[in-house]
Amino acid sequence: MSIISHGAGQERTDSPAPGGYIGAAVARPNALRHLEGRGTYVDDVVLARMAHVVYLRSPIAHARIGKIDAEIARGMPGVIDIIDGQRIAAICSPWVGTLAHLEGMKSAPQFPLAMDKVCWQGEPVLAIVAESRQQAEDALQTIVVDWQELPVVANMETSLDPTTTVIHPELGDNLCFSKTIDTGSVDEVFANADLVVEETYRFGRHTGVTMETRSVLADYQTAEKKLTVYQSHQAPHMMQDLYARHFALPEHTVRVICKDVGGSFGIKVHSYPDDFATVALSILLKRPVKFVADRLESFVSDIHAREHLVHARLAVSTSGEILAFDIDDLTGVGPYSVYPRTSAIEGNQVLNIIGGPYKHKNYRAQLKVVLQNKAPTSQYRGVGHPVACAVTEGIVELAARKLGIDALQMRKLNVMPDDAYPCSGASGIKLEKLSHQQCLDKLELLMDYPALRLEQAQLREKGIYRGIGLAVLVELTNPGAAFYGIGGARISAQDGATVRLDASGGITCLVSVGEQGQGSETIFAQITADAVGVPMAHVYVISGDTAVTPYGGGTWASRGAGIGGEAVLQAGRALRENLRQFAAVVLHKEATNLDIRDGQVCDTNTGDVLVSLAELGRIAYFRPDTLAAGALPELVVTRHYAQRDFPFVFTNGVQASYVEVDVETGFVKLLKHWAVEDCGRIINPMLVDEQMRGAIVQGIGGAMFEECLYDDHCLLRNGSMGDYLVPMAAEMPDIVIGHIETPTKTSALGAKGAGEAGTAGAPAAVMNAINDALSPLNARVTSQPITPEKILHAIGVI
Repeated sequence: MSIISHGAGQERTDSPAPGGYIGAAVARPNALRHLEGRGTYVDDVVLARMAHVVYLRSPIAHARIGKIDAEIARGMPGVIDIIDGQRIAAICSPWVGTLAHLEGMKSAPQFPLAMDKVCWQGEPVLAIVAESRQQAEDALQTIVVDWQELPVVANMETSLDPTTTVIHPELGDNLCFSKTIDTGSVDEVFANADLVVEETYRFGRHTGVTMETRSVLADYQTAEKKLTVYQSHQAPHMMQDLYARHFALPEHTVRVICKDVGGSFGIKVHSYPDDFATVALSILLKRPVKFVADRLESFVSDIHAREHLVHARLAVSTSGEILAFDIDDLTGVGPYSVYPRTSAIEGNQVLNIIGGPYKHKNYRAQLKVVLQNKAPTSQYRGVGHPVACAVTEGIVELAARKLGIDALQMRKLNVMPDDAYPCSGASGIKLEKLSHQQCLDKLELLMDYPALRLEQAQLREKGIYRGIGLAVLVELTNPGAAFYGIGGARISAQDGATVRLDASGGITCLVSVGEQGQGSETIFAQITADAVGVPMAHVYVISGDTAVTPYGGGTWASRGAGIGGEAVLQAGRALRENLRQFAAVVLHKEATNLDIRDGQVCDTNTGDVLVSLAELGRIAYFRPDTLAAGALPELVVTRHYAQRDFPFVFTNGVQASYVEVDVETGFVKLLKHWAVEDCGRIINPMLVDEQMRGAIVQGIGGAMFEECLYDDHCLLRNGSMGDYLVPMAAEMPDIVIGHIETPTKTSALGAKGAGEAGTAGAPAAVMNAINDALSPLNARVTSQPITPEKILHAIGVI
């Protein structure tokens, strides 16, 4: 696999600050540290008297917990204690994963360890704490549990049937949440349409498979009554709040530290029962306790995502105009809604985003979120976007084929014009400024669409089945409080940054958005350098520590550059102004005649260097006695930023896939992939391209390889890296990236997000390409992942 990048479609103008780092393809300053193996992950942290915990997890999906015989385990070498749910529940309150603005949503209370019954294979039941991980695992093998099996809810399609077991009888049924969007007149539009097409799309549940598994090291210091938690997580301030509230601790006594994080993808933005259990163990045992999930338990304890069954109808005119969508979405989310972000957000976003790129006015969509005895599902990279995009683009492409209209022309006819903004989509989403037309035009040139179609036709005459698939998309980024705050979740919609001048003239930036491998430290250094006027090498970025950084939401929903970056920009600009004012006092000059360039204070008229920031630092920190009264400068500046103009700032893009299908074996060869993305102002094009490439590969994984396969007893059949397929480099195509820049006016920086667009569009583009290849055989595949078996079944071979 290789990646080819093309420059932005518009010249970058109006740089937020002189200096030139913003918009430059700057290499990651922290790359060498990681290459040398100097990263610090949770498992690298070792504390005095540290114990290790492993969790006995339920081997079956639904059962009452009978007698637990752990006597042999208690006497084994190194075992410190074996603790059940009752002891932990005495110091940790339960939670319910619902949001107030998702009206009617319900879920049962959940505890760190199962109390009386288990509701999915992998639910933690018992904590075995020992001096070493190996000793704890050895002891676990000797524990005997009397599991009293209960009927399971395996099929989400029958989960609401009267004869189906209700997982939590106190809830009345297995319906977690339902929602309807209806603009009115949809039935009339369908009745009068020239053509109505309909199709059912099935999406297999899959999971994130981060390189570093979930891990927690809790250290409760009894003497000071302070809790420090080292955690591989995306939102340290959220976890600080949760630990404080559920353990009845003052928030200021709880510190969460997220050092290096080995990938997250949304898997590590949630709270998990074993997070709370590990903290509880440290409090009970009065010593540090570490939990690091192994790969096998990760498959049954990490959140899953994307199990959807969607029936779609589309009304169009003979000219190809899209008139209306009619959607019915059913999704299964496990036995509990995940706390605190819930398991209904994904389905909610599917409803909101379907049809998002197009200018139709009529829309009806129904959602049912149901409980089942499988691992809980929640937000995973893209959060509903891959499902919404695949449904939208799949049904649009089907309509184009029925009408005999070229797929690219069908999109050009129906996308919202670039001069139509601001406006609202049919589902009610508010759109500030998008660039669908520019993206389509650029994609057509990048892939040489006419030539590719000609090549495809020529090869078909030789019995070679190649297909071209397109996918137009919108991506939700830079969310405001509409995501969680209005629903009562204490998840910050704002982020903060502190920028300070150090005594040596260097600049330290402390920011509440953390580094997960996506390059946020790099862009924050770029923004700081430009905002203050110093070389990027003089900037040191600190993140991931609630005791040090300003309060903020963290890393999720493609918000790092747009929200965290704006806070950094504003803090850097403010510090620059303070430094100009201070230099004016020191130099006895007017501040209006001074500027800061390359770490030096310069005369704006002559360009002469007058004094360095290092000298200003020396005077301010060590010789303030030389300053006039009242002249002591403020060399530490904090600024916060929240995006409040729109519920979300949407980005957009378009992707194309070129594939070849072997109709004898059903195997698909990915030949090439193109993506044109508009993520607003680009801070670092190299990092954006990396994000796009990684996200596209992850999207291809869901489209062709990844699925958590359960049997009729809700037991995971492929919960290992030997059985769960992930995309490999040799199977991936060349990826060509292009850019359009439409900066958002909600911030001075103008950045939107780029972390999830690749994942959003790739499954749709690949699915459409495969179906285009199969079109001479009158075959279609609408169930993901698209496997050789499904292709052969569609062709009629099996």
